[in-house]
Amino acid sequence: MDTNPTLKPRRGRPPRDPRAHGDTRDMLIRAGMELLTSQGFAATGLDTVLKLAGIPKGSFYHYFDSKEAFGRALMDAYDAYFCAMLDRWLIDDTQPALDRLAAFVENAKTGMARYDYTRGCLVGNLGLEVGILPEDYRTRLEAALQGWQARVRACLADAQREGHVASDADLDALAAFFWIGWEGAVLRARVVRDAAPLDTFFRGFIAGLGCTARPQ
Repeated sequence: MDTNPTLKPRRGRPPRDPRAHGDTRDMLIRAGMELLTSQGFAATGLDTVLKLAGIPKGSFYHYFDSKEAFGRALMDAYDAYFCAMLDRWLIDDTQPALDRLAAFVENAKTGMARYDYTRGCLVGNLGLEVGILPEDYRTRLEAALQGWQARVRACLADAQREGHVASDADLDALAAFFWIGWEGAVLRARVVRDAAPLDTFFRGFIAGLGCTARPQ
């Protein structure tokens, strides 16, 4: 499954009323998420977003007061999208907990390979620019990461009950370490255009859990 939402480019002239072909705001959000998983916020011009979505500029300002407001909506939408994806993989009690985490990793690898490693994580990309972004962006990005971290912690707690994580392990620290390492591995995978950094990170993470059994 693709970890990055995609908006297929339109062919021919855009319709006069894009809302007749779907919700305009949703189309803008999807186009923005597609662009910000592959490039930075500063490099993403509104004209590029509008061209990809096939929507006139006037429609943009009907929904968003500014590019900065659009960025906030993109963070919220991407966080909701990513949380739903994590829940699909990590809340599957038919599988051992660490197998669920491994399945998330494999899904992410498949998604990155599909786009030849040109696309990564919207939150990670914005994090690289946090010094030049509005201050509240930093707070929103950290809140998103904390939510993802809580989901991994819950999965690790299941693994601990199953005896696959050391009983005295600090689950909060492990969950934080997962996302700190994962975002770096995603960046490195884009640099080398290969899944090897993701595999290297995950093997190291699993090795540090004190597991009695490990995902294949």
